[in-house]
Amino acid sequence: MYTYIAIGLSIIFNVTANIMLKFGLSKGGDEGFNLFKVVLNPLVIGGAFSFGLSLLSYTYVLSKMNLSIAYPIITSTCFIIVILFSWLFLKEKLLPIQVAGFFLIVTGIWLVAKGIH
Repeated sequence: MYTYIAIGLSIIFNVTANIMLKFGLSKGGDEGFNLFKVVLNPLVIGGAFSFGLSLLSYTYVLSKMNLSIAYPIITSTCFIIVILFSWLFLKEKLLPIQVAGFFLIVTGIWLVAKGIH
């Protein structure tokens, strides 16, 4: 039970980190990439912290589950959530070939998850 909660937390923290980084880096405008401003950006700091929480959850998962099952499930689920978020909220384009890939990822998650039981 705790393993599934840790999987969920790892996914949530990883997705949150990526979204926070994207928003934090989008605030830069056309002035170019400024490492000092990036490091001090609260969204980037929050994203890094969220990655740390994801790592903690993930290490717990790895102590309870095979890497060959945990990593594909967590990573591909994060891909799917980030793709959907980017399409819905960031208005990023989603091409038909990407939609096909999306369904292949979902199929892959299902096949990998069959190895849990």
